[in-house]
Formats: sequence, C-alpha cells, structure tokens
Amino acid sequence: MRETCVPTGVELKDTGFGYTLSLIGGKYKMIILYWLAENKVMRHNELKRSIGTISFKTLSLMLKELEADDLIIRKEFPQVPPKVEYSLTERGLSLIPLLNMMCDWGEKNSLPPQEDVKQQA
Repeated sequence: MRETCVPTGVELKDTGFGYTLSLIGGKYKMIILYWLAENKVMRHNELKRSIGTISFKTLSLMLKELEADDLIIRKEFPQVPPKVEYSLTERGLSLIPLLNMMCDWGEKNSLPPQEDVKQQA
C-alpha cells in the first residue's frame, strides 16, 4: 500500500498533494481548465460566457495565474481590435484525467437533494 501523500510532520504545501491543490485550488481554475479541454481554444469573453458567474477581473486574474503556472498558453494576435486566445499546455492537459476522475467520483457519490430526502422519509 502507498504511503500517505501528506505524511505526519510535513506541511501540506511541501507535498505533491499540496502543490497540486495550489495549482487548481479556488473556485474557478478547474472550471477554466475544463472549458479549455472541451473547446481546445477559447477567447476571454467565450470563457466568461461559458462560466457565467465569474467577473471580468477575476477571470483575468485566474488566467494570469494559470499561465504563470504553465497550465495554459496565452496567444496574442497583433491586430486591431486585439485578439487573444487561450489553450491548454501539455502540462495543463496532463491534469484533465484528474478532473475526469473528480467528475466520475461526483456522479457516483453525490447525495440526493435535501427535498427528495424529506419526501422519502
């Protein structure tokens, strides 16, 4: 059996698990990665429309962080008006199986909505 990924006496940030969480943690990063995996290339406003609940500023910040972590590529086209496209790097693509496993787990383990539980009782 495998040793725990957060051994006793080691800070979470100093583990592979902590490092992965630092890259994909937060409310929107995994959602951005998901949309880029589904669509291959997207522009800022396409991402904003797809996510829906994210502000322009927050999306810009998340994209900058994902780019700094080498998970996405920002490609700027020199034209007027400016055109910028985002896509996943090889490193970003390597996270997609993890996101798929999380999706599978959620589908298998999601609890019924509270209203359904009350009606069954």
